[in-house]
Amino acid sequence: MPKEAREFDVIVYGATGYTGRLVAEYLAKQAEGGVDVWPWRWAMAGRSLTKLEEVRDLIGAPKDTPLVVADADDPASLAAMAKRTKVVLTTVGPYQLYGEPLVKACVDAGTDYTDLCGEPVWMRQMIDKYHDAAKASGARITFSSGFDSIPFDLGVLMLQKHATEKFGAPAPRVKGRVRAMQGGFSGGTAASLKETLKTLAKHPTLTPYMLSPFGLTPGFDGPNQPTGMIPEYDDHLGSWAAPFIMAAINTKNVHRTNFLLGHPWGADLRYDEMVLTSPGEMGKQAAEGLAKAIKAPFGEGGPKPGEGPTKEERENGFYDVLFVGEYPDGKRALYSVKGDKDPGYGSTSKMIAETALGLAENDGEGGVTTPGAALGAKLVERLQAHAGLTFTAEN
Repeated sequence: MPKEAREFDVIVYGATGYTGRLVAEYLAKQAEGGVDVWPWRWAMAGRSLTKLEEVRDLIGAPKDTPLVVADADDPASLAAMAKRTKVVLTTVGPYQLYGEPLVKACVDAGTDYTDLCGEPVWMRQMIDKYHDAAKASGARITFSSGFDSIPFDLGVLMLQKHATEKFGAPAPRVKGRVRAMQGGFSGGTAASLKETLKTLAKHPTLTPYMLSPFGLTPGFDGPNQPTGMIPEYDDHLGSWAAPFIMAAINTKNVHRTNFLLGHPWGADLRYDEMVLTSPGEMGKQAAEGLAKAIKAPFGEGGPKPGEGPTKEERENGFYDVLFVGEYPDGKRALYSVKGDKDPGYGSTSKMIAETALGLAENDGEGGVTTPGAALGAKLVERLQAHAGLTFTAEN
């Protein structure tokens, strides 16, 4: 069935889970203005009709909100769901355990797909297995549509747009620097990392996909990249910088966006991400402490999948990421991305919701893609208008 003739614009699969419920709540609030203000048709999906009804009532969605029963263990139910909608938004992870049947269903149906995946080994496997089929069917399979990796993927995109307007060419060296952040990563992120490590232990031949910054760009291997794993002092920013736990996935997505767009930022782009601490000896000690902690970032006491912070904690969270474009002659372009909620839940749930609506609103070429490559500046507009993100040139 053509996408325009389908019953729904977006189905939220996993709506009874912690993050899925936040997404559904966000969409329900957006829809309160009625079709004249918010014309999208959406539904909630999950394994249990009873739980879907409970969540619908809990978030204050209308009683007539459509509910769809689908189960990752029942491919026929996933196929039926995919055929009913333009876009499937899924929060059901770890994706390497539960994701492929839904990816296949969406590829087969020519249905767009968006998730919160931060599992680069599985993502590369899906690229190798489904990219050509998705191009043929018109399905856009859009991974990493939350804090990993939208602020970084789109931050580099907008930095390069600013740099090109300012200096006539994209910056060959870009630094992503987290200036401030309050709020943790999700239990799903922790579970995904643990599953990735298990996969690599069983299949060590997959390790290069995890280690290489170009693990998501089949057939292309760019220049040596800064590792971002050794604390350093940045003279220009006046601060020590430490390794950033999400860099292993974000850098790969940035390079994939550049790759899919035909390398508008140059095939020689060098990019890394770090966390700024502070100047002086205390900043150095903090950076060294973070470098040690990153080797074992998630202990047994962290959040479990389905768990998360209170509403107050989500509301009080934020993040501020600076992007620095550097040129050989010393010129610099500065650009920032800020979010008004905690990164792992409050902001992530809004980002993936707006990605799904952006896919529903804008046609594009099929394939396994990224938010930056699939939607680019159109998604930036949606995020600024609705999701509490700000994108700002700083020089």
